[in-house]
Amino acid sequence: MPLIEFRNVSVTFDETPVLNDVSLNLSEQRIGIIGANGGGKSTLVRLINGLGEPSRGEVLVDNMGVAKHGKEIRRRVGFVFSDAENQIVMPQVRDDVEFSLRRLKLPREERTARVDAVLERFGLEALAEQSPHSLSGGQKQLLALAAVLVMEPTVIIADEPTTLLDLRNRDRIRREFASLEQQLIVVTHDLDFLSDFDRVLCIDDHHVAADGTPDEVIPFYTKLMESRPL
Repeated sequence: MPLIEFRNVSVTFDETPVLNDVSLNLSEQRIGIIGANGGGKSTLVRLINGLGEPSRGEVLVDNMGVAKHGKEIRRRVGFVFSDAENQIVMPQVRDDVEFSLRRLKLPREERTARVDAVLERFGLEALAEQSPHSLSGGQKQLLALAAVLVMEPTVIIADEPTTLLDLRNRDRIRREFASLEQQLIVVTHDLDFLSDFDRVLCIDDHHVAADGTPDEVIPFYTKLMESRPL
């Protein structure tokens, strides 16, 4: 698995702390990140592929600094947002997936083969000529995942991927994520999603409050939330 390192990372927005002196090594295959809203979860994962920058410290992926090697790292680290609508950029499903390959300068035959493979994997091949905006919420999330996987990344980050989905589509997305061979980092409030993950981090009050197995960290987080007034 890839090695992701946070070295004394802090992030401040307009003098407001978002992350405070975080140091981590992430090498497990499936890592979950939980915590209250506003604690710094999404900021943490966005630093991994350069969607954000630390105010202090550095983030590395396989010994490459994100600040210096951002373009290369974004090829290796795919990002799936909570609202898949935000990742739609082209008028047809096939074009939207192929758009992800635009910078790789692959032969047309390989581009076509990659796109065909991910569309088939997620059951989207019959919808290839449709507008992405006409898809259901679950199909849009699968399309977002397909557009990431077609790049053949080594790391996939998903920021609350099941938040906008109904139960049936949530279960489908969970199954698809479970089948991934890549290193997977998921930010979520869906605690059941993380029950069989290798490692879970709880981010609270801008730092890592707990770090361990799901059986250790999820009860910690639950008690932490119960102790706070509504």
